[in-house]
Amino acid sequence: MDKLPKIGLPIIIAIVIIVVLLAKSSVNIGYGEAGVLFKTFGGGVVTDEPALGEGFQIIAPWNKVYIYNTKQQEVFEKKMQVLSSNGLEISLDVSVLYQPQLANLGLLHQTKGENYLDIVIVPEIRAVARSVVGRYTPEQLYSTKRDAIQNEIYEETKRKVEPQYIQLNSVLVRDVTLPPTIKQAIERKLKQEQESLEYEFRLVTAAKEAQKVIIEAQGKADANKILSASLTDKILQDKGIEATVKLSESANSKVIVIGSGDSGMPIILGNQ
Repeated sequence: MDKLPKIGLPIIIAIVIIVVLLAKSSVNIGYGEAGVLFKTFGGGVVTDEPALGEGFQIIAPWNKVYIYNTKQQEVFEKKMQVLSSNGLEISLDVSVLYQPQLANLGLLHQTKGENYLDIVIVPEIRAVARSVVGRYTPEQLYSTKRDAIQNEIYEETKRKVEPQYIQLNSVLVRDVTLPPTIKQAIERKLKQEQESLEYEFRLVTAAKEAQKVIIEAQGKADANKILSASLTDKILQDKGIEATVKLSESANSKVIVIGSGDSGMPIILGNQ
């Protein structure tokens, strides 16, 4: 009876040690995640091997795994203050869609760490936005150049962050806020320009209509001129005789013809 507890104690201790080692030697990586292995006695962060994938992983108990979210993520920079080309303060709302480069996850962890969002992405997007917006006037920011500005911010930020092992998927300029007085002035100018374009359109339309009337009138005049030139005295006399005959044959007409006119046509005195 005295020997049993002495034998059982080492077994219990061994079981505890095994459980602890198993707990230290296993890691569960969730969906959309990947792990960076840190070898305590083998060179630190592993950068020359693929990151650990999803699921249950076994590692040496003295090593450690840093888990990263590899899905697309979004950071929203609200009311970011920038200056236009003429020095006016503009407020931007910008969304950045990003994710770590899976193939270079070890290098990202080694050089930037888990807080790479605040170390790389946020400072770069702010710096690039200020640089890009500073090339444009408030009017361009408000109206015609929104898409161009968005594309420039994306391309320039991408060039800066991708060498730092971060994949930039998109940059969206969600809102541009101008000082109220500048916004009102721009809206008035745009309205005046629109009214001017409408007035010019009406003038062009009226000019085209007038030209159409002139062309139609000229065509009729030319036709009449050609017709007049083709009508000889003999043709007119024949036409007059035909008309007189038809009038005399009408049941509702009484025609008295006396002599003839200077042109040789009959003279019509009445048709009652």
